[in-house]
Amino acid sequence: MTEAHSAVLAVDVGGTTVKGALVDLSGRPLHEVTAATFPAAATPVADVVTAVLTELARLADRSGRPVVGAGVVTPGIVDESTGRVGFAANLGWRDFDLRGHLEQRLAVPVVVGHDVRAAGAAEALLGAARGSRDLAFVALGTGIAAALVTSGAVVTGAGCAAGEIGHMPVYPDGRRCPCGQVGCLEVYASGAAVARRYAELGGPAGGTAEDVVAALGADAAAEQAWDEAVRALALASCTLTLALDPAYIVLGGGLARAGERLLAPLRHQLAGLLAWRPPPPLAASQLGQAAGRVGAAMLVLRSAGQGAVVERWTAADVLGLPDAEPRR
Repeated sequence: MTEAHSAVLAVDVGGTTVKGALVDLSGRPLHEVTAATFPAAATPVADVVTAVLTELARLADRSGRPVVGAGVVTPGIVDESTGRVGFAANLGWRDFDLRGHLEQRLAVPVVVGHDVRAAGAAEALLGAARGSRDLAFVALGTGIAAALVTSGAVVTGAGCAAGEIGHMPVYPDGRRCPCGQVGCLEVYASGAAVARRYAELGGPAGGTAEDVVAALGADAAAEQAWDEAVRALALASCTLTLALDPAYIVLGGGLARAGERLLAPLRHQLAGLLAWRPPPPLAASQLGQAAGRVGAAMLVLRSAGQGAVVERWTAADVLGLPDAEPRR
């Protein structure tokens, strides 16, 4: 068995699902496994992650592929040097040694990273901001966070908390956030916040952000909920632009699937907030839901000293598509 037949386990832990893949050294997903983060039996999230990794390792063994290691990316305050999660509100983790927990149960080395920072690195290499050394990748999902890339380096911060823009106050006297602050971006512009605001304004209870997008142009309540979210995002994007001076702002996560229904009004409002400089280009993620998984695979290969392998990846490979571009 040659090194070319090796593979990595890549897992993206989210607020609603754990998505994993067995990935070969060209970046191509060979098998994928998905599990609910909080199944009916209320299984601890770490055990769900372990089960997904175990199943992927079994698939690797069955196909005769040696596993280089496992990359696991997660939301929260993540110290990549130790593999500890300082705090992840949506997962119930506080000062949790995720790497240690997983390595006790698996026969492969584990690398732990931040989900949005990993996705941002993937977008910078292969996606909407390909080749850029200065960008902000903003993930709009259950929560909101950003990967901040400057001069080619992903900023982590003194306490590994850089990019937690979901808790950037956009309205100082605004709504209370579960984090304890008030006026946070996340209580206005996350997928859950948009759906909740739609219901408050008379929309259906139990709806989703996708329902709001579908009702745009036909429902005044949906229009108001969406406009409020876009305004909050514009304020946060203005702050990011002035603090970071990114070449691009790339939007990912569920809300970004709205495409131009989000991007067009956001571009307009951001331009109106910036009086003396043009706004950076805004784009939707090209890797979509695969960005976290791709970033996790990149993380473990670079940790194993195989970064040169990652530099040869193409977007077609990592998305499991027919070749669409020449290899570099």
